[in-house]
Amino acid sequence: MAQSKEIQSSIPDPAEVASLLADITASSERLLSHTISKTAEGKPTAMRDELGLGQAFSNAKLSLLFDPMHLAEQQMQFIRDSTQLWQSTWLNMLGYKTDPVITPAKTDGRFRDELWQEHPTYVFIKQAYLIAARSLYNTITGSKGLDDHSAGKVDFFTRQIIDALAPTNFWMTNPTAQREFIETGGLSVLKGLRNLLQDMERGKGKLKVRMTDTEAFELGKNIAVTPGKVIYQNEMMQLIQYTPTTETVYKRPLLIVPPWINKFYILDLRPKNSFIRWAVEQGHTVFVISWINPDSSYADKSFEDYLTAGVMTAVDCIEKATGEKAVNSVGYCLGGTLLGTSLAYMATKRNSRIKSATFFTTLLDFSIPGELGIFIDDWQLESLEKRMEQGYLDGAEMSGTFNMLRANDLIWSFAINNYLLGKEPFPFDLLYWNSDSTRMPAEMHRSYLRNMYQHNRLREPGGITLNGSKINLSRVRVPTYFLSTREDHIAPWKGTYLGTHLFQGDNQFVLSGSGHIAGVINPPDPNKLKYGYWTNPQLPENPDEWLEGAERHEGSWWPHWQQWVSSFDATQVPARQPGDGALEVIEDAPGSYVKVRIV
Repeated sequence: MAQSKEIQSSIPDPAEVASLLADITASSERLLSHTISKTAEGKPTAMRDELGLGQAFSNAKLSLLFDPMHLAEQQMQFIRDSTQLWQSTWLNMLGYKTDPVITPAKTDGRFRDELWQEHPTYVFIKQAYLIAARSLYNTITGSKGLDDHSAGKVDFFTRQIIDALAPTNFWMTNPTAQREFIETGGLSVLKGLRNLLQDMERGKGKLKVRMTDTEAFELGKNIAVTPGKVIYQNEMMQLIQYTPTTETVYKRPLLIVPPWINKFYILDLRPKNSFIRWAVEQGHTVFVISWINPDSSYADKSFEDYLTAGVMTAVDCIEKATGEKAVNSVGYCLGGTLLGTSLAYMATKRNSRIKSATFFTTLLDFSIPGELGIFIDDWQLESLEKRMEQGYLDGAEMSGTFNMLRANDLIWSFAINNYLLGKEPFPFDLLYWNSDSTRMPAEMHRSYLRNMYQHNRLREPGGITLNGSKINLSRVRVPTYFLSTREDHIAPWKGTYLGTHLFQGDNQFVLSGSGHIAGVINPPDPNKLKYGYWTNPQLPENPDEWLEGAERHEGSWWPHWQQWVSSFDATQVPARQPGDGALEVIEDAPGSYVKVRIV
């Protein structure tokens, strides 16, 4: 058996200990004062089952009672696995080498510490947890009789419980945390407690886990730095025109419609991975919508407001700025859903000014909503609507939901780092963006969830009415480019694929590796081929058939898209500077709207 590294202990600096204790005391007093004030205000403290989990798990329990053979099989398997683990553990302690009874998935990074592989106690704890987790999951989710929606809830939240109970999440069973405690002379525990209390303060009594050093970044300084100017603004958005880097540019400008559920600068994090900068370098005159971060005064703003004061106004402004009536367009996630509805609305008006549309990880047919679908039912939507009585949905709630989709990566790893190890989170631009939440106007969010996620009306001809016009996606005949990602938990690629059959134009579907963000932000780099992508000119009804016939390509999909979008009009004109047209410069990019943060 390999020998573990010798751990060196240290005596902490008394001044540092005193400072930490002072911070802990101050945070504790502020939290206590906040709790007392909320109690005095008569705020309800009772827990409510807003997700309907009680009913779902009650139904699961009943289904188990009516399926005793399944329950017995899982119990017997658990006993066999546990007995084998005990035998294996004793043999290992006696010096005999045995194969593990169970091993973590290759993608599971929780058990990287060498002691999980070498020390008999930790090897036993790891395998005992994995056996119990498998047994619990198979028992609860393997019973029959549940409807699909309840089964999805039970499946998802069983995994949440299993992940939360991992031994790596507890100091007493985390060898890395114990080693850190010894090496720092106990300071790691004090720092962890301070971090915990400060995160609870930031969340106003709720735990708001810090994922990155939020002081390390400043918009326009070291993130979102592509040069450009705000040339228009209204109550819904600012329109940014980026400064060209080539002497000539494509005649047809490019409009990017980002989601308002997040901020646009995911496409402009750093120069080396900025899609916006790269598109400018390819010769596009790039315009980007930067949405307002709404407050309670936006309660009645609807999807129509984002259509008219957003996309439609942006197209008009681009004509004033460049003299060009026709544009190419890109929509990302919810921004893509808005772009698709805009195209359908424009078709009712015989407006053909958008000549091509690119959809990044966009759902238009919500038949396959992925795990977000388990949050969509009357019970949960009514509860959500009550929470939006303030006029908006707090961005932290939406962010928390998305983080739950990858809890081990986006919740528990940071809890371990911040609280068990007492370390500060690492400065990471992507996680800074992920923590920079936006609010959702109440009426817009309600209608979006009801009409699209719950009832899937967007795919139906005339299913949705905008500004008095019944829209129909099948009337859209512009060429489209669907870019989806294979490991997307938010917009599953098999769901986004369905959108290719809603339009009547020349549609193309491309599948990138990785997930909702990394698969899109995948710049060309000869030294890092990264995820690759798949193409198939045929679009069969079944997405699995599409993938079976698809060809895999190394590297980034960006050049493939550039070849596609430039094929429609390669005419070059002299580069256009922001402010040269009929619209004057208001301020430098990235503008002021994007800098409004939720505290």
